[in-house]
Amino acid sequence: MRYRLLLFILPLILAFSLKKELKQYKINGFAQGTDYAIMYYAIDSVATKAGIDSLLNEIDLSMSLYKKGSLINQFNAAEKAIKTDRFMNDVLKRSFEINQDTKGIFDITVAPLVQAWGFGPKEAKNEPDPAIIKSILACVGMQKLKLKERVLTKSKPCIQIDLNGIAQGYSVDLIAAYLEKKGIKQYVAELGGEIRISGPKPSGETMKIGIEGPDKDGTPVIRHIAAINAGAITTSGNYRKFHQSGKKKISHLIDPQTGYPLDNEMISVTVYANDAITADGYDNALMAMHLKDAMAFVESRKNLEAYFVYHRKDGTVADTLTTGLKKLITH
Repeated sequence: MRYRLLLFILPLILAFSLKKELKQYKINGFAQGTDYAIMYYAIDSVATKAGIDSLLNEIDLSMSLYKKGSLINQFNAAEKAIKTDRFMNDVLKRSFEINQDTKGIFDITVAPLVQAWGFGPKEAKNEPDPAIIKSILACVGMQKLKLKERVLTKSKPCIQIDLNGIAQGYSVDLIAAYLEKKGIKQYVAELGGEIRISGPKPSGETMKIGIEGPDKDGTPVIRHIAAINAGAITTSGNYRKFHQSGKKKISHLIDPQTGYPLDNEMISVTVYANDAITADGYDNALMAMHLKDAMAFVESRKNLEAYFVYHRKDGTVADTLTTGLKKLITH
């Protein structure tokens, strides 16, 4: 009887001790021109700030327009082609897929347009002349790029790429891969508002993520709370990053087909997907669509959900969610 009792009690003691051993750890830092915050549960501090910083620095050396001598800057200065590394190659492959799926709305060759409108690495004080925009458009379009066997080739020397619309999401995915390689299964990794989640918490409670959007005055606020144990959430919006020209706000999001900043009813788009590279790639493209088209686009695709904040015709701010995301919202 005593042995039976021990056999019953020992697993309970073991389970309790294992549960107690999982502690919460936090890492905070600055990279890619923004803040990052990582929270994870483990028996020890197996993931370190030095490890995260080293990884993000590697990614910057590949794809940062602000890093002198980076691989992306080498390509932009090249006449014809460069050999990519594994980081850039991964991002380029996904970029081509999303470009095709969005019929050219997502386009990484917007770099010279972004610069012309004053949102690139170099300072630009004045709005570009229409003639300049027209000349730049001759150098825009992903059909002018070719990726084969890790070699990226451009059809014209003037073609330049900007991976800011997707690389940060990819960076969060790589942070998640770093954590998982360390044996960490429960975490929230956030970089510049792009989030990757793996849960639940050791208590069994679902991870809770705040979904941000602007209030009626344009101030960023948490508008919803989502309960999520797996996947990624990213947000694109024109209420944080813009130039003021008189009473007009000039968005940092440039339409690759017109050469001009986006000017539709969208204020922000938050996307939920299996990984952050996917969510990040689609959030900018959805910002460029009209609400009705964007809702239909997301609803027709598996493993993609979205939350939209937009202007009604009378100028008031409203929001809406896709069917799948509504199920994840707690309030």
